[in-house]
Amino acid sequence: MSLTLDEARARAAMLSAVSYDLEFDVRSPDAFRSRATVRFRTRGGDTFLELHRAEELQVTINGDTALPAYDGKRISLDGLAPGTHEVVVDARLRYVTDGEGMHTFIDPVDGERYVGGYLGLDVTQRLFACFDQIDLKAPITVRVTADPAWTILSNGLPTGPGTFAATPPIPCDQFVVVAGPYHSIRWEHRGLPMGWHARRTLAGALERDAAELRRITEVCYDHYTAVFDEPFPFGSYDQVFVPELNWGAMENPGCVTVSENLLPRERATDGDRHKQAMVIAHEMSHMWFADLVSPVWWEDAWLNESFADYMGFEVAETVAGYAGARVSFEAAFKPGAYRADRRRSTHPVAPAAEDVPDTATGWTIFDAISYGKGNAVLRQLVTWLGPVDFLAGVNAHLTAHAFGNATLEDLLSALDARSPRDVRGWAEVWLRKAGHDTIRVARHGDVPVLTRDGVRPHRFTVTAYSPGLELVGSRMVDLAEEPLELPEWAGLVVVPNAYGETFARIELDPYSYDAVTRGLADLPDPLVRAVLWATLLDRAPAAAHLDLIARQLPREPSPTLVTAALDRTLNDLLRRTDVPTALEVVAAACTTDDEPDEQRAIALARGLAWSTSDTAMLHRWLDTGATDQKLLLDPDLRWSVVHRLAELGGLDAAQIEAERLRDGTAAGDLGAATALAARPTAEAKAEAWAAMTEDPQVSARRFRALAAGFWSPSRPQPIAPYLAAAPALARRGSAFAAAVGRAFPTHPLTGQDLDLVREELRGDLPTVLRRHWEDELDDRGAAPIR
Repeated sequence: MSLTLDEARARAAMLSAVSYDLEFDVRSPDAFRSRATVRFRTRGGDTFLELHRAEELQVTINGDTALPAYDGKRISLDGLAPGTHEVVVDARLRYVTDGEGMHTFIDPVDGERYVGGYLGLDVTQRLFACFDQIDLKAPITVRVTADPAWTILSNGLPTGPGTFAATPPIPCDQFVVVAGPYHSIRWEHRGLPMGWHARRTLAGALERDAAELRRITEVCYDHYTAVFDEPFPFGSYDQVFVPELNWGAMENPGCVTVSENLLPRERATDGDRHKQAMVIAHEMSHMWFADLVSPVWWEDAWLNESFADYMGFEVAETVAGYAGARVSFEAAFKPGAYRADRRRSTHPVAPAAEDVPDTATGWTIFDAISYGKGNAVLRQLVTWLGPVDFLAGVNAHLTAHAFGNATLEDLLSALDARSPRDVRGWAEVWLRKAGHDTIRVARHGDVPVLTRDGVRPHRFTVTAYSPGLELVGSRMVDLAEEPLELPEWAGLVVVPNAYGETFARIELDPYSYDAVTRGLADLPDPLVRAVLWATLLDRAPAAAHLDLIARQLPREPSPTLVTAALDRTLNDLLRRTDVPTALEVVAAACTTDDEPDEQRAIALARGLAWSTSDTAMLHRWLDTGATDQKLLLDPDLRWSVVHRLAELGGLDAAQIEAERLRDGTAAGDLGAATALAARPTAEAKAEAWAAMTEDPQVSARRFRALAAGFWSPSRPQPIAPYLAAAPALARRGSAFAAAVGRAFPTHPLTGQDLDLVREELRGDLPTVLRRHWEDELDDRGAAPIR
C-alpha cells in the first residue's frame, strides 16, 4: 500500500515534535538489526508507523511491551492519548540488492562487503520504523555496530566509533548511513569538515581526481555561502562514491551519496569532468533547496530538482570553470524534456497536490519535466525577472522556512514581494500549464518576423548571420502575443533563442533552415550550435536526420555535440524507425584518418564502436589495445567494442570471459553481462533472459546491464515474454520498476507488437511501469489505448 496524500495530511495534522534515535547492527552478511526509538507529540487518536517486511518484530509503547497490528508494512498505533509518546521498534530486516533499502554489495576484486542505506520517497521504512513522509521532519541520532575496521558515515557529526550526533530536523527519506572499508580523503574548509570516499579498490581513481574534486567542492561551497543568506545548514560535508546507486546522486544532508559511474576508472573525457562538476554543484545546492527547506508533499519535488539542476549547470560553468556545461544541457538534456512534454504523461512543471495522490505517483514526478524542463523554465524566470530580484526572493524564502517545509505558493510570495513584475501571472502559464510554445521565424519580404504559438511570455537572445553564417549581431527580445519584426536584419539568417534562455520549440524559416543545415558546424559559438543541433534533430524525418549526421557530424568540432548527436541517433532514431542504412551512415560519419583533438577522437571512436559492422577492425582494436588512429582503448571504450563484436557474433562466451578476467572489476562484470546477453544465438538470449527474470537477487544495475545486451536495434526479439514477466518484476519496488520499464525493447516495433503493449496496458500494472510503457508508445508515435 502506497501512502496517500490524504493519509499524509491527516498524520501531519495529528503529530509534531518527531525525533528518531536509531541503532543498526550490520555485522551479519545475511540480515541487519534495526532499532528505532521514535518520540513524538500527538493530539490523540489512531496513527501508524511504516516498516517494510520486518522479522522478529518487537514493539514497546511508552515502556510497555505491545503487540500492535502489523501487516508487513504498517504498525498500527491505536488509541493514543494526547501528549508525548515514545515507541521503540526492534526488528530484523533483510538487505537488498536493488538499491531500495539497506543495500549490500560484495566487491568482486577483493571480496570486501559494503552496505548503505539508499533511500528516497517511501523507502525509509525498509531501513527503520518511521513516519515515512517528508513534512514530518525530525532530528536523527544514530549508532552503527559494524566491523571495527570499517569507515562509517552518516548525516550527523561523529561523536565516537559508529555514533553520530543529532541532525537538525530533516525529512526521514534523506537519512543516510554507509559502511565498509572505504578509502577516504578528508580535510577542513573554512572550519567545515569535508571528505571524499570510495571503495578501497577505487582508491587509485579517487586519488587521481582528489585535487579537482576538492577544488570543485570548495568553490561551490564558497559560492553558495556567498549568494545564500542562510549559512551552510549542517555540521560537515562528505561525498561518497557508492556502488549500485539507482540515482546519479542523492542529496542526503551533510553526506551526499554519488554513483560510482561518476568516477572514471582511467581516462576521463571533458564530458565526464563536466558531469562531475555539475553533480557536485547540483547536490550541494540541495543542502539549501530540499534539505534546509523541504516540500510539504511530492507535487513540489520539481522545485528541489529544477532549482538544483539549474544551479548545477550554471555553477559548473560560471564558478567551477567548466565552460561548455550549458552546451551539454542544451544538446543532451533539454531535448529529452521537449520529448517528455509531448507525451500523454506530460504534466505541469508544478502540478497540483491532488494530481499526486500517493507516493507511487510521486515516483513518476522525477522525470524530464521536473529536471530538464524545470531547469529551463527557471532559467527563463531568471532571465525575465533578472538575477538580483530572483536571488532576493529565493533568500527570503529560505530564511522564512529554514528547517521546515514550504510550498510553491510560499516561494511565489517571496519572489512577488521583491519584484515589480507579475510573478503569479508568469507562474500560472509557465508552471501550472503543461506543454510548451512554438516560436516561428517567418518573412515579410526579406524582413524576419518572430511569432509565438502559445500562451507564455518569452525573453531570449536572437542572433543574425550573413548567408555565409558570419555573425552580424545579437540582441535580447521579448515576445508575447504580437509578432516581432526585425527590419534591421532583412535578408539575414536569424536564430531565435540562440543561447537557450527559454523553453519553446523553434521553427526556422526555409531561408535560415537551409543555411544552418549547410553550415551548422561552421558556426563559431558552440552554445548556438547546441541549440541548433537540438532544433534540427527535433522530430526530423529519418532521412533529414541522417543527412545532417552525414554532412555535419564529421565537421562538428565539439566532442560534447558529437556525443549528443550520436546519442540522439543511436538511442532515439533507431528505437522508433527501421532504417537499414542508419548504422552505416553513423559509422561513415565517425570514420576519420586522423583526429588531433583527443576528446573528439574519443567521441568518434565510441560512435564507430557502437555502429560499425567491420568485425575485423574491431578485433584489431582489441588485439592492439588501440584504434587504427592509435587512440588507446580505455575500459569503457574496450567494453563498447566487446559489446558490438558480441552482438555481431564475433565473440564467444570464452572470449568474453577472458575480457572479464582481464578487466577484473565490478564494472567489468557488468560489461561482460551485457556482452554475453548481446550474442545473437537463441541459447545466449535464453541464458540472459533467465538471469534477468529468475534470479530474485539480481540487482537493478545488473538487470539494466543484461537488458542493454538482450535487446538490439538491428536484431529484434519477441517482446511477448518481456511484457508477460515485467509486471511481477516491477513489483519488487519503484526503483526496480523503473529499471524494468527502461528495459523496454530498443528495436522498432511492429503493429502486432504495439497491439500487445496496448493490451497489457489495459491490465493492472505498477504505476511506474505503466508510465514507462505509455511513454514508449508515445515516443514511437503509436496511438494510445482506447
